[in-house]
Amino acid sequence: MLAYRHAFHAGNHADVLKHLVLTRVLRYMATKDKPFTLIDTHAGAGGYSIEGRYAQKNGEYGSGIGRLYDATDLPAPLQDYVDQVHAFNPDGQLRQYPGSPGLATLLLRPTDRLRAYELHPTDHRILESFLADRPQTQVSDRDGFESLKAELPPPGRRAALLIDPPYEIKTDYARVLAALREALQRFADTVIMIWYPQLQLLESSQLVQRLKASADTAAKKGWLHVRLTVTQADERGFGMLGSGMFVVNPPYTLHDELAACLPVLVDALGQYDGANYVLEQRAA
Repeated sequence: MLAYRHAFHAGNHADVLKHLVLTRVLRYMATKDKPFTLIDTHAGAGGYSIEGRYAQKNGEYGSGIGRLYDATDLPAPLQDYVDQVHAFNPDGQLRQYPGSPGLATLLLRPTDRLRAYELHPTDHRILESFLADRPQTQVSDRDGFESLKAELPPPGRRAALLIDPPYEIKTDYARVLAALREALQRFADTVIMIWYPQLQLLESSQLVQRLKASADTAAKKGWLHVRLTVTQADERGFGMLGSGMFVVNPPYTLHDELAACLPVLVDALGQYDGANYVLEQRAA
């Protein structure tokens, strides 16, 4: 797990979907004056060089944020996300991509708390430096899955939780499910955002149904599930077809915002004629 470096994948189609959802949740949380806490269990380095050798190796950003960066006719929620990427690149050129902590620095208010966890020693050092001057912020090299005991319930009793492990080891699927259950048990009002890869693996295909079953019994405000499929598996059945976000206690605005953006994302990011999306929601 410590070998994973998100820099190879920064700005790809999965980041676009994940960070669109994150942007909308943080915007909604900030509509109330009362501060809130964002907990990021797998924070990464904070930001990534698009021009660096990692991002350039496979050029995944080219079929992700690269297809949206210069667009001028996007739906407002999607444009807001792209605008944050522009803000992360003050000279106007797409040179850097903000990870979730990077977006947090742009969208959180000074009074909002940020708790960022990252195990990889190099990424942790970069993240610690990146967030050093932000108030109300703690960066930890402890296991993000185990952070919930310390972080929930939060001061002020308002929290958003982002869980997006690399899923390079199959135990991540079980740990994600356990983390959802623990978070809801500790603070049932938490807005929980879970990213997952769309793979032709049993663990991947079963995860969403298991998340739904847990949320059905414990979430105060129901759940929302969105999945964006952009490509097909290779001839051996391998490869990431797309990705999804499972949001527990979602903002009431999120469904309609995503409904406006997803057809555009299918057209812009789809790599075959069968590209598609799923958007479903269940109220409490």
